[in-house]
Amino acid sequence: MTAPSWTRREFIASLTGGSLALLSTPWAWGEGSRDPLASPQPDEGVAQYVQRVTGRFDDTLYKRILGSANEFKEGDAIVGVAAADDNERSHARQILLQTKLGEIDAHPPLIDDLYRHLQSSLDPAVQTRLSGWTFAELKTFLLTQDEPAIHMVLPGLSSDVIGCLVKLLTNAELTTLGARVFHPLPGSQIGAKGYLGARIQPNSPTDNVDDIRWQVLCGFSYAVGDVVLGNNPVSSDPRSVAAIERTLREVLEVFELTDALPHCVLAHIDVQAEVERTEPGSTALWFQSIAGSDTANATFDLTLEKMLRYAESRTGPYGLYFETGQGADFTNGHGHGFDMVLHESRKYGFARLLSQKVAAARARAGHPGRPWVHLNDVAGFIGPEVFRTREQLVRCCLEDIVMGKLHGLCIGLDVCSTLHMSVSLDDLDWCLEQLVPAQPAYLMALPTKIDPMLGYLTTGYQDHVRLREKFGCKVNDRMWRFFQELGVIDESGRPTEHFGDPLWVYLQYCRRKHDDRPDDAILAEGRAGMAAVRGRGLFLAEGWGERPSDLAPRLRQEIRRIYDDSKESIWAEFDDRFTPSIPAATLLATRSADRRDYILHPETGETLSEPAAMSLAALKERHAGRYDVQVVISDGLNALAIMDRQQLQPFLETLRSSLLRENFRVAPEHLVVRSGRVRAGYRIGEALFAGLDGRRALIHVIGERPGSGHRTFSVYLTAPEGATWGATGTTGRVDHHLTRVVAGIANTALVPDKGADEVTRLLKELWTA
Repeated sequence: MTAPSWTRREFIASLTGGSLALLSTPWAWGEGSRDPLASPQPDEGVAQYVQRVTGRFDDTLYKRILGSANEFKEGDAIVGVAAADDNERSHARQILLQTKLGEIDAHPPLIDDLYRHLQSSLDPAVQTRLSGWTFAELKTFLLTQDEPAIHMVLPGLSSDVIGCLVKLLTNAELTTLGARVFHPLPGSQIGAKGYLGARIQPNSPTDNVDDIRWQVLCGFSYAVGDVVLGNNPVSSDPRSVAAIERTLREVLEVFELTDALPHCVLAHIDVQAEVERTEPGSTALWFQSIAGSDTANATFDLTLEKMLRYAESRTGPYGLYFETGQGADFTNGHGHGFDMVLHESRKYGFARLLSQKVAAARARAGHPGRPWVHLNDVAGFIGPEVFRTREQLVRCCLEDIVMGKLHGLCIGLDVCSTLHMSVSLDDLDWCLEQLVPAQPAYLMALPTKIDPMLGYLTTGYQDHVRLREKFGCKVNDRMWRFFQELGVIDESGRPTEHFGDPLWVYLQYCRRKHDDRPDDAILAEGRAGMAAVRGRGLFLAEGWGERPSDLAPRLRQEIRRIYDDSKESIWAEFDDRFTPSIPAATLLATRSADRRDYILHPETGETLSEPAAMSLAALKERHAGRYDVQVVISDGLNALAIMDRQQLQPFLETLRSSLLRENFRVAPEHLVVRSGRVRAGYRIGEALFAGLDGRRALIHVIGERPGSGHRTFSVYLTAPEGATWGATGTTGRVDHHLTRVVAGIANTALVPDKGADEVTRLLKELWTA
């Protein structure tokens, strides 16, 4: 089989360049041309209101009322369902409070195969008993009853009902409810009351296993890492994924932790299954990003049937791990006219359905009880087209914690920010402190707040130390005992002299491997290993500042420098010297008026300007079908990465020579796009290749969004037949589902000549697929 190529990094990064138009103000979506929502009559639910106002069941108005009940987020404005003002939001909430749960189940915003399975997974007796409740009654029940009573009603709450409920809760009420309901993973305290776990995320821009191993050892030195060792790979090649699986498993085996802590490489689930078939026992927990509709799941190369088959195969101690996030559906063209909260809730319904299938499979295998299945809500990864502020990030996370728990899930958070959002490093600290009282099961954990590969801001190891101190949170008991045995904390849980010392952990790692060399020799080897990791541009936390929860001063200063550089990179534009430096450059533009327009209104960077379209028409005529490969260069979200001649020039030279050596017919021009996003490349391919015979490839070199400490670019390869390039309509147009990606190309990451060779290799695979 050909393994799917889209990693989480590649897919979600593409969404940043592939979303719909963002409005410059909350009320700019033509609300003046539609009637405002009026106050409902007493006891009038949403279906009755719609019928009275329109004389029929108007689906558009129905979805608008449900969306208008949400706290404002930019993504809902894009879809066209955000409230025009606070008064309209109040009316929508009043309507919803008077609505009976059965009305929502009788009028689903979308019916597809996934929805039908979600409904069949409910307990019909409980659902029927609850159907006559209003949302006001459900809200009161959940906020006043104890946890056992709440657990009794959960099997009858549909995803749409749960999604509607959280719209009606204040942040304080969401926090109260989140701190009332728990679903700990079996055999652990992960997700239990008073516990805050950590997923160590040991990412490497080059999938270097030494980088990955050292980040795990670094986390252990701060007594962090009790949920999963979960690497996001750059490459989806099964051989590379297998190497990382082996590395993570080996660390756990050496420390005798395989019964307490799983490992996971977050490649596509098909790749993980292939690795397990090739090397039985090499994988543990299986990962997959999921969506809330059939069409959105297709973007992940998923079908419901595929996921059900995988769920039924998971009979071991560790089951499935899911990731989701508000906004991922509409940004990739699958909004279906309803709001982000309802989409997100359906994702949790999908996770609940699959969890039930895993439980049934384990029971048939003689292992009854709850399965080890959990979900990570990646909030804030896409960017300002979904929401922009720290307050919106907190609201999103609180909604998702409660929706996850009401679906019976163990749910963690990746409280994160991209560099083009208005959320700073200090803002993230504030967000975490608002969210921990709602009791998420876990948070991400990296040596610092900066992910070296995904290029975004999230939770560092010492943030966990600070949050544990501030809120009295515990670590899973089994892992806490391990950290005490390791010697980084004492019997009272206080830091020892070895706390924050990865070298000490490396010494223990070697000793448990029966390495009998003198300590000095092992420590010298460890210092060299840490220096090599840092030399590749990755961070390893070591020591602390005034408190154990503070980064060491020099490292803190470096993180601030990278943050400032990232802000500079994301707002940079091609200068006047750049285009003339590119051989045979043809300059094209999109419809973005300026850089701000480009950042805040992504669709403008996907659509070519009229002069650009005319230039491409002339170029197609001039080429007369002679070439089967076209190279495009766009600024993306990091023009500085593209303008670095020490990166781009050797890449282009190696790429062109390797393509010619493989007998590809490469057009002589380099098409240079100002304010270009990923989908601008697809539009260029359509303009040049539509209707031509045979395969035609578009190679799109584009600046990656900054934040990793590396100024990197990606390459998107798309090579369908000319007939596909020329197809029209939503089902036939070229998009991400036809694309392979090589990411993280920079002199400090995947070096340009190797990146070019990888592009050529992947293009050859596409050509023969």
